[in-house]
Amino acid sequence: MEEFTPREIVAYLDKYIIGQNDAKRSVAIAIRNRWRRQNLPPDMRDEVAPKNIIMIGPTGVGKTEIARRLAQLVKAPFLKVEASKYTEVGYHGRDVESMVRELVELSVNMVRREEMEGVQPRAERVAEERLLDLLLPAPEPVRPLSAEEILDRSQIAPTQEDSAEHRERSRATLRQKLHKGELEDRLVELTTEEKGLPGHVFAAVGMEPTDFDFQNIFEKILPTRSQERRVSVREARRILIQQEAEKLLDKEKLVRDALSRAENTGIIFLDELDKIASTGSDHGPDVSRQGVQRDLLPIIEGSTVATRHGLVHTGHILFIAAGAFHMTKPADLIPELQGRFPIRVELSDLGKDEFVRILTEPQNALVKQYESLLATEGVKLNFTTDAIDEIAEVACEVNRRTQNIGARRLYTVMEKLLEETSFAAPELNGKAITVNQKCVRDKLEAIIKDEDLSRYIL
Repeated sequence: MEEFTPREIVAYLDKYIIGQNDAKRSVAIAIRNRWRRQNLPPDMRDEVAPKNIIMIGPTGVGKTEIARRLAQLVKAPFLKVEASKYTEVGYHGRDVESMVRELVELSVNMVRREEMEGVQPRAERVAEERLLDLLLPAPEPVRPLSAEEILDRSQIAPTQEDSAEHRERSRATLRQKLHKGELEDRLVELTTEEKGLPGHVFAAVGMEPTDFDFQNIFEKILPTRSQERRVSVREARRILIQQEAEKLLDKEKLVRDALSRAENTGIIFLDELDKIASTGSDHGPDVSRQGVQRDLLPIIEGSTVATRHGLVHTGHILFIAAGAFHMTKPADLIPELQGRFPIRVELSDLGKDEFVRILTEPQNALVKQYESLLATEGVKLNFTTDAIDEIAEVACEVNRRTQNIGARRLYTVMEKLLEETSFAAPELNGKAITVNQKCVRDKLEAIIKDEDLSRYIL
């Protein structure tokens, strides 16, 4: 895990998320505590449990984005799941342990990518030699010499020597051409190997490959298929580097590191937690909701889950839960589950001022995105200050009159506003377009006035 102070974490989140300072501070402290725990003595380290967080707020205010950006910053395995898609053990559907297995798969893939980058230079060197062997195949085996030829060895030795020197010169010439990119389109014969287990088998029978170790079992039973292919040098280089990098990986160490990372730095973002909160009814779907909560409890408390890569203890995985809690409240969760989320943060609604900042300030601001997208067609798009104010006002108005979806409303407004420009961009021949307040009103006024139409378009 990367070492960041809480202030540095909040500063990073500020680049992408407007407002919600309380939530940023809470997650920053939680992440810093994980780093502090790693530096404790072993006997104390096991006793320090993560301080799980519940984020309370309507949709579109930044709950998921905070958790996602946080995981990117600290390079931690991150999994987002919806609590409502799980069912109680004994019912048809996904069990809660599958989220841990998915987290482990993400961790394995993350460590694999890092290890592949580490062995990339060595793999490239070996792949280049193999590629030269494909471009300049080895000569046919020399036939056994007859007695007369053996007696006359002095006459054939220079010929063999000249042949070896000529091959080395040819190989050096091909190497130079490879480095210059002159052979990228030449075709070569390459042998590739494929596992006999198609990836869609599990989906076809409605089974998840991470729930059982069937994938490893079938990979060992079914033979590997070799296939001769004619591919370009460009494609052959990619395949050979991949093959050589796989050979250089220490698979056992990779799995150990991935399991450790999932256990100690993994983050599971549990969205829609309010959907499994009990509404006070003693029958119907509430029974299943409480059942999901009871199944979640041991995972969050700390239990051992079997995965296809090994056993994983969940006691130090950080759980960040989120929900709107319109119809329910956190107190409707079972008491044991409430106790496992000691930190509760309420995220505020977004208004016009926040929308204006979202449109312009973040590194991935919507205005910057659309300007860059149309610039690829040679169209120079400019937004005036009053146009941005009007867009923010329209988004707020539609949120008030229809369903409040927070900052996601800006996407629908911007898309409708620039629909014609995006469609005609290839024919505009580098034209500069200025979007001002009048343009925004002309494009959106009719839709805003028609409340029924705005429900479907905006």
